[in-house]
Amino acid sequence: MTETIRPAMPRALRLTAIFAAEMVFVMLAFQLFASLECRATSVEAACRALRGAGLRGLSLLLLVGVYFWAVRTAWCAFLDMAVGQRGRTVWALLHLAGLMMIVVPMTLVPDHSLNATFHLILPSMVTGAVLAALGGGFWLARPQDWWLWLRPRVWPVSALLVVAFVLPYLAEAIGPIWYWDTLTQITFAGVALVLAVVADVPIVDPAAQIIGTNGFVVAVADSCSGVEGFVLVSVFLALYAVLFHDRLRLTRFWLCVWPVALLLSWVFNVIRITALIMLGAYASPELAVNGFHSFAGWLFFMLLAMAVLLIVDQIAWLHRGSGQRTPATPLAEDAIAARIVPFVLFLLSGILAQSFWAAPILAYPWQALIMALALWCFRAPLWKYLRRPDRLSIGAGGLIGGLWILTAPTGEIVDNSALMALSQAGLVLWIVARFLGTSLLVPVIEELFFRAYLQTRLEDGLSGRLGRSLATGVAISVSVAGFAVLHDRWLMAAFAGVVFALLYQRRKRLSDAVAAHMVANLIIACVAAWRGDWTLI
Repeated sequence: MTETIRPAMPRALRLTAIFAAEMVFVMLAFQLFASLECRATSVEAACRALRGAGLRGLSLLLLVGVYFWAVRTAWCAFLDMAVGQRGRTVWALLHLAGLMMIVVPMTLVPDHSLNATFHLILPSMVTGAVLAALGGGFWLARPQDWWLWLRPRVWPVSALLVVAFVLPYLAEAIGPIWYWDTLTQITFAGVALVLAVVADVPIVDPAAQIIGTNGFVVAVADSCSGVEGFVLVSVFLALYAVLFHDRLRLTRFWLCVWPVALLLSWVFNVIRITALIMLGAYASPELAVNGFHSFAGWLFFMLLAMAVLLIVDQIAWLHRGSGQRTPATPLAEDAIAARIVPFVLFLLSGILAQSFWAAPILAYPWQALIMALALWCFRAPLWKYLRRPDRLSIGAGGLIGGLWILTAPTGEIVDNSALMALSQAGLVLWIVARFLGTSLLVPVIEELFFRAYLQTRLEDGLSGRLGRSLATGVAISVSVAGFAVLHDRWLMAAFAGVVFALLYQRRKRLSDAVAAHMVANLIIACVAAWRGDWTLI
């Protein structure tokens, strides 16, 4: 019997959340996993423009979110134009193809030659960005629906586009204030004070913009100083004031909220610089230096600005009057979100492990905790997946586990020095977390996304155009390709993905695919523990 799922989250909001998560993931992945330095390429301007495109896109999403917050009619019309849209799978495939054209070229080029050959893969990445944007937009709604929605809102939407476009330039223009002695001195004094509490004696030279501790010293230039936070907070506050001018007490808003928001931005920047110096001094200098130049600071400053606006919205003293609020549908009860959000958090936990641990393998207990909490939060809609798997699923899982072990590369040097440095209790905790995460949590999260969401949505969307059989083939192929890309041994992972997909397709029971995945991972984890080779997983 096919499992029927009724989404509570509006389709437009669901897809927008997916697009935002994709942009964040792509930007952070490029910053953390690719040793790309635009000024070392032969196409520096184009490289910087491509990097800035993602930043502008994310800024636009948040700016439009504030606009929807204020103009409820625009928000309701936006939701309505995406409700019940069918036959959009072609656009979804175009969007996915665009994402692949952005990510895959970066994974195929060796790090040591990435800068020298970047001009060769740039056309693929630019084309992919265009295809991903067009495919995503028309996956959300048809071109004619977009035009009907935009026509009465051309001016406000155009203004938001302009603001999103010039925002990085404004942040760059304000950069020289970092060299204002007073700002540099008080910022470095704040960082030094925190460092003196949590670390060794700090090294501070505000005149040369140099600060550090424990042998790790950095020269903080304007481009990585965090002063862009002042611009981001001010722009979002200004937009909020314009959109809510008829409801806000503007004098109180600007005299009270703006100074406090700038102060919060400064405090956040002090914490940010301190954390990066600590990372460089006691963990990984490379990651710390990379962190100063990453998009993470920009992202967190935007989230800080949104948090300030949310707090302002709750303070009645700043408003002329209070209105009734419509309660939102609880996210934890949304069956569609239950298949997507845990997977997104799973990916982000991996990025955080690579970012903040010198030996990312040691972060696995925290990753397991994040995965467990994500599944627990969505436990209500996930109960329906509990079914007893059959013997074929168990046997298929055993086959996959055995083949994975037999085809594993041999002769590679296994480095367990990070694990061996743990205490006995710490090592036991790590092994338990690794077993639980690998054998229970990861199979559920991956099968929820690749089979219950991606494969099912593609099959349902394409069946009207291609027929059920061909639609099923395309859906399985795309879900298997995505599953394979997630693993280092992509060929064996693709074979496992085909098996899991066919098990799900046979009875439309996700428990069959999950059980096979669990058995396979359990066998692999047991052999990895026996050999002491955790790279086998």
